[in-house]
Amino acid sequence: MPLGANKAAIMGVAGVSTGDVVLLSSQTADGDSAISFTSGIDSTYGEYIFKFYNINAATDGAEFSFQANASSQSGYNETITSTYFRARHNESGADGELGYFADEDQAQGTGFQTLTHNQGSGADEACAGELHLFNPASTTYVKHFYARGVTNNASDEAADIHAAGYINVTAAITNIQFKMDSGNFDGKIKMWGVK
Repeated sequence: MPLGANKAAIMGVAGVSTGDVVLLSSQTADGDSAISFTSGIDSTYGEYIFKFYNINAATDGAEFSFQANASSQSGYNETITSTYFRARHNESGADGELGYFADEDQAQGTGFQTLTHNQGSGADEACAGELHLFNPASTTYVKHFYARGVTNNASDEAADIHAAGYINVTAAITNIQFKMDSGNFDGKIKMWGVK
């Protein structure tokens, strides 16, 4: 269903016309180990946006992450090169910082790419954010992505997190999976197509 111009602006996709942003899929996790988007990622759209809402981890200190499958592949283990930085600040007013975190990036790694850090598992602790994936159907170029999220982490800190990079395959990307690096989670993830 196409979004109206106001909904497109509210959703954060500026500069697109009314019919250019389309909600393709919505999934809700309820104690699930992973959510996978296995259809609808094709050449129809040049950009796919995955928005995650109120992701609550069952395991304190877990990290929300994603990985991809290229066409006809399985295992969610495509090669990723990425960078990761965050700003954080503690509820007590201490320990504020802005920094690059080498432990969360990948240099031709095949693991899941971290989108949050040290996620809290309390009833009032959750994360939210978005992942943008560009030209996943290309069979010529690598697949660029960037993500931004905010989390209330296990150390009672607010964190603003940025991850970006590319999936280093020239095959089309057809599946995306989200999961915690440990334990299950609750929350909602929506997939949007941008023409």
